[in-house]
Parts: sequence; C-alpha cells; structure tokens
Amino acid sequence: MTPLEERIGYKFRNSLLLAEALTHPSLGHEAQRFHFDYQRLEFLGDAVLQLVMTEYLFRHFRGEAEGQLTKLRSRLVSREALRAHASRLDLGRYILMGRGEETSGGRTRTSTLADAFEALIGAIYLDGGLEAAKKFILTQARPDLERLAEKPVDVNPKGELQELLQSISPRSPVYELVSQSGPEHEKT
Repeated sequence: MTPLEERIGYKFRNSLLLAEALTHPSLGHEAQRFHFDYQRLEFLGDAVLQLVMTEYLFRHFRGEAEGQLTKLRSRLVSREALRAHASRLDLGRYILMGRGEETSGGRTRTSTLADAFEALIGAIYLDGGLEAAKKFILTQARPDLERLAEKPVDVNPKGELQELLQSISPRSPVYELVSQSGPEHEKT
C-alpha cells in the first residue's frame, strides 16, 4: 500500500487509476509524455459524490423538504468542503503538476484540491465500485455530516422572503436600510 492509499483507506487494484486521478492537466501541457489527467475522473467523481450525498440526505433527513435537502447537499459538495477534505488528506502533496502551476500555488489552490478530490472519488468508483466510493466519501465527510445532524437547517429569513416574493411577482424587491447598530465589523 502506498502512503496515500493508507491515508485514504483504500488499496487500488489498478494503480494507473490513482496516477490519473493525481495528474493535473498542466503536467500534460509541459511534458508531452503524459496523455491523461484527472479531468474525466473528476467529471465521474462529481456525479458519484452527488449521488452518495443525495442518498445520505434522503435517508437521514426524512423531515426536510426537497428544497432544504438541495441546500444541504450544495453545502456538502461545495468547492470549499471538498478542499477541506483534500487538505485533511494532504492530497496536494501527491498531485503531479507542471512547474508553472506549482509555482503559482497550485498545490494549495481550492479548485485544484477540490478537482483532485473528485477525481479520486471517480478513480475509487471505477476500481472498487459504488460501495467502495460510498465508504470513502462518507468517511471523509463524517465531520460535516455530524455538524449537519447537530444543526441541519440554516435559517435565512432574507433568502426565504426573496424566494417567496419571486414566486408571486416577477419584480425584484427593493431593500432599504432603516437603521444599523453595533461595531463596524459586526453591524446589525
């Protein structure tokens, strides 16, 4: 088992899938010997991630309406959430990338980490099937899922009002500030 496989808790049967999942497109541009990168696996991994999170929310948040489930899923699969998972795995250090990408901060860039994390999901799915991918995803997302269980609903009265008004009128509402108080960094 490689150090990364130990970190992710999954042993690849086809190590080429892992190599592809960790190859940034910039490497192919600089070194013509690389004929693959993680973009296709990222595409697949995104779909698998959406499915797994949708099923999890459907089964564990039975009292929530479809709109709320969509908001919860969006939070769970956001670029920032995926970057956090990739960072916990120290995934950036394993990504193969071109020099230009590396010197411009590519190893820590949110989009790079999120894309590589999705590509890793796609690679696990192809190598071990849906159950292996599901186990990996739910293990990595456990901290987020536990926080959701404690406080599942974001209260956003302005957003709810906006949605209600847009459902009954094509015109956008106009908001007017009546008063504000509090310190500069925390106005109410």
